[in-house]
Amino acid sequence: MIKNITIGQYFPGDTVIHNLDPRIKIISVFLFIISLFFINSFYPYIFVALFILSVMKLSRVPIRYVLKGLKPLLILISITFAINVFMTKGEILFEIGPLDITKEGLIQATFMALRLILLVIGTTLLTLTTSPISLTDGIEKLLSPFSKIGVPAHELAMMMTIALRFIPTLLEETDKIMKAQMARGADFESGNIIRRAKSLVPLLVPLFISAFRRADDLAMAMEARCYRGGENRTRMKQLKLEKRDYVAMFITLLLLAIIIVYRFI
Repeated sequence: MIKNITIGQYFPGDTVIHNLDPRIKIISVFLFIISLFFINSFYPYIFVALFILSVMKLSRVPIRYVLKGLKPLLILISITFAINVFMTKGEILFEIGPLDITKEGLIQATFMALRLILLVIGTTLLTLTTSPISLTDGIEKLLSPFSKIGVPAHELAMMMTIALRFIPTLLEETDKIMKAQMARGADFESGNIIRRAKSLVPLLVPLFISAFRRADDLAMAMEARCYRGGENRTRMKQLKLEKRDYVAMFITLLLLAIIIVYRFI
């Protein structure tokens, strides 16, 4: 399951999506998330699905690789679906003991499941097509206007990027610790959910120790290179908007406009 987590990982490439300005990609993802919350019927999901498929095609990230990232979230999506199915009142279709399945509950549960799936795919595509350095530069540039009121833009961008960058590293470390524990006879794959959760407790201590050690090593490496934050820092590659960035932003705004118009007409 751990190997299936793809968020935070970077899929190298030289496509039009990879070469987009990171600021445009971050803003587009925010607009994409906002558009998902405006959807109240099934037809707008067709536009959203076409948009996602087009981005996958242009980025040349394998669809199977993106969908693999949904596997660890299947339990969360299933719980969300079940809660909405059984807790929404309306026209009763089926009765399972004391629980009722309503028509409105089925529709609401399907909406929520689709919204979660598309939200995860959209954010995963951002990290898959944007290198950590570009992501840091993009977040810092977007937050730079707030630095005038005392917001530490560079520090916030650096923290967010390091957190994202460390996700695959910690997953790899967790996988190594699990294999080492399994070699000593630990069993992580049998039993019910509660027993599996309890079996993961011994992983936490070595994982925390490893995480703190890596954080300490990273801090020492940054100090050794005289890192002093964003003040007077220069960049080898300056961010500059090009024609393709304006086109990408226009398409994203068009998608948001179509969904908003479809909702209120």
